[in-house]
Amino acid sequence: MDRIPDFLQRHPKWSALVLGFASATGFQPLHLWPLGLAGMAAFVWLAFRQESGKRAFLLGWLFGVAHFTLTNNWIATAFTYQAEMPAALGWAAVPLLSLYLAVWPALAVLGAFLLARGRGLPAFSLALGAFWIAAEWLRSWVFTGYAWGPFSLMLLGDWERPGLAMALPWLGTYALSGLAVALCGLMAWMIAARRWLPLGLSLAAVLAGMFIPAGAAREGFLPVTLVQPNLRQEELDDPTKFEEQFVRIASLSTPERPVSRRLVLWPESGVPDYLRDGYPQRYYIQMTAGGDPSFARYRIAQALGDGGLLLTGAVDLEIATVDGGRKAIGAYNSVTPIDAEGNLGPRYAKAHLVPYGEYLPMRALLEPLGLSRLVAGSIDFIPGPGPQTFDFGPHGNAGMQICYEIVFSGEVVDRANRPDYIFNPSNDGWFGAWGPPQHLAQARLRAIEEGLPVLRSTTTGISAIIDARGVVRDHIGRAQADRIDTLVPPAAAPTLFARLGHWLSLVWGIVLLGASLVASRRARR
Repeated sequence: MDRIPDFLQRHPKWSALVLGFASATGFQPLHLWPLGLAGMAAFVWLAFRQESGKRAFLLGWLFGVAHFTLTNNWIATAFTYQAEMPAALGWAAVPLLSLYLAVWPALAVLGAFLLARGRGLPAFSLALGAFWIAAEWLRSWVFTGYAWGPFSLMLLGDWERPGLAMALPWLGTYALSGLAVALCGLMAWMIAARRWLPLGLSLAAVLAGMFIPAGAAREGFLPVTLVQPNLRQEELDDPTKFEEQFVRIASLSTPERPVSRRLVLWPESGVPDYLRDGYPQRYYIQMTAGGDPSFARYRIAQALGDGGLLLTGAVDLEIATVDGGRKAIGAYNSVTPIDAEGNLGPRYAKAHLVPYGEYLPMRALLEPLGLSRLVAGSIDFIPGPGPQTFDFGPHGNAGMQICYEIVFSGEVVDRANRPDYIFNPSNDGWFGAWGPPQHLAQARLRAIEEGLPVLRSTTTGISAIIDARGVVRDHIGRAQADRIDTLVPPAAAPTLFARLGHWLSLVWGIVLLGASLVASRRARR
């Protein structure tokens, strides 16, 4: 037992890297959460043992580099589905991104070291938890934000139970991350101090929380058909495949029995056609509907049946007059409603665009260097206004979050106009084997946090019906073409987090800081 801390102290830099990798195994798809928590516990102990803030910061950064490199390895796969840049660049992009992301855990460690230096491991652990909350929150919005992979993600249970994530309504994702980090440090202290009884009780509480049943499910109110057409990424932008793709997704959408109202959900990139009128005719040339957007809408409507409403991912254009001619100067990654008569409803445009994926930052500087965005096309996407709720009458009040947007805690719902459900269309065909299960898990966090069902329709999987407890009611696995016919699960009452947002995260950060100060005073006695 004593050999482990001895090794960590003799090789602190290598140990920080190894422990960063170990902690990332707690995330999906491996979900080795005991190893992930153990890795964090050992790292907190190691960081506490450092003699200077500079050393503590360095170890926090090394831990973060390894942690984020393994967590985000799926990004490398995205580079294999574009022709503008070498695919091998993806394997450099992941660690390069991690060099930046690692700054946030490093700053959290530095803050804890400066506040609780020499005041005992409990005080340090509690302070680190508080600063970890701040670090994850800052990471979610600085430089447009990258919120993927909060530490609390590993506390999510299997698909039938929420695990310790059941505490999200009273904490929020970032506060749960901070409390988990603090608990890891406290358990490391219990081991070092040989406090076996409290350690055993803590471990028993964690195990019980991870496996506690979700409780009885409530039945839904609205018939829904959720479609996963299995549009493979390498064929998605091939015009010769457009007609076959449309036939496949339409055939999966036809009603199996007459219903007075039905919600049909198609994924991001679900429609290869431009559906809105008014664009220059050259933009309609490669359409499956003979260059006629009205006929494209008509064909889609035929698949819905009477009383049906489709929500589908689509691309809309921003047209302007340039040098005397009309041309597209931007695009919107949108969700478009279409009713059974082929009428279009109000558009939701994606607000959280993916840097280098849907737009190229500093295009004038980077494009001459050979860099390009990963999504096909030469014009950048335009961000939408943020969370909105759309009243679709008998089809309920819908909130929309397209793909990556669902990972941003506290930013998925219009709090002044709460929806009945969140529709999360996505194209996960970019993301290899690791990305889709992590993406689904983060959608489950949003469902628990907000007390709202999340309906995920994806091109290639994993598509799912998630209820307000974070339970996956039904799903379609990867690389399958299939549909789910069920009822939209009911929403829960607004959670505390749904009311307060990240003010609640701030409260928990202050609580942990206060607890750290109390522990510091006790350590001085």
